[in-house]
Amino acid sequence: MPATEVDDLRRVVRDYLSETSSSETVRRLMVTDSGFDATAWRQIARELGLTGIAVPEEWGGAGAGMAELAVVLEEMGATLLCSPYFATVVLATQAIVASGDRSAIERFIPQFLDGSSTGTLILDGRLDAWDPAAVTIRAEPDGAVHRIHGQAPLVLDGHTADVVLVAARTGAGISLFAAQGRSEGLRRTGLTTLDRTRKVARVEFDGVPAELIGTDGDAAAYLGRTADEAVVALAAEQVGAAQRCLDMAVDYAKRRIQFGRAIGSFQAVKHRCADMLVLVEGARSAAMHAAEVAEADELAIAASVAKMVCSEAFLQLSLDNMRIHGGIGFTWEHDAHLYVRRAKASQLIFGTPDYHAERLATLLLMKGQQ
Repeated sequence: MPATEVDDLRRVVRDYLSETSSSETVRRLMVTDSGFDATAWRQIARELGLTGIAVPEEWGGAGAGMAELAVVLEEMGATLLCSPYFATVVLATQAIVASGDRSAIERFIPQFLDGSSTGTLILDGRLDAWDPAAVTIRAEPDGAVHRIHGQAPLVLDGHTADVVLVAARTGAGISLFAAQGRSEGLRRTGLTTLDRTRKVARVEFDGVPAELIGTDGDAAAYLGRTADEAVVALAAEQVGAAQRCLDMAVDYAKRRIQFGRAIGSFQAVKHRCADMLVLVEGARSAAMHAAEVAEADELAIAASVAKMVCSEAFLQLSLDNMRIHGGIGFTWEHDAHLYVRRAKASQLIFGTPDYHAERLATLLLMKGQQ
């Protein structure tokens, strides 16, 4: 997509979110059971077309790629948007498209694109980094369907998803299945977690009927790629939120008067803001690079670099933003603590920075031996 179109995309998304994802709206939605506004979700899908931005045109999408999707997620991260967008678009949609199963694509993707359904994807069930060996959920054939058994302690938007995709172990290996959210034997429990703006649930399968997606035993490879794309998408979110923390801190430093002058004129505050800027720009560079090489063989390496850099930058910026705000920044009434919560939670899902540092070392060693 040309740079001018990317700028237009960013501006449209930013303008929309400034009206529909204000601080007041976020605080109202994060304490509801569903955690999102169904009307806003349909607007995002039908009026803005953001649910299909990274879906090929032949399936009704915009035909763009991870770079454009990253722009959308950066803006959503900035406002802490309460929405099933990540679970549906980044996880469920991309997994189904990656499977290459035309029947499944024709059945599920239109529902996601028009906002009539939401989805989620269970990889290892714990929101850890992708590891086929960690898949414990089982699927057993039962006539024309499979029956799913097991539990997933942590699932993004698992309590509200209309379609629950799950990686399960069969006699042939790791396979992908789709279960309806209201299926008999499926128990879903919403959880209260550190980051209240992103809903997580425990999902339990007790003989739940499910449809096989793709080929039995052939899901591990493309789910690994889907997991890496999710890491890149999360990094883009972190960049947007980190930038918002910097903007909040600078704005407050300009307005807060102490000893007859703005605190932004004090050397300690100026240096902290300068350090925050350096962290944001480094994180943005890492996330943008990862999004741009998403179609290349370097995706795994770039994804791990982005997760390390963006996780650490966002957490540091969120804490610095709170400190610059002083006492008010530590209170429940101020939004600074919401960004700290999102930063810490984002740091832990899909692999910690330490995990990705080890993974990066392994990937580079393997590349050097080729």
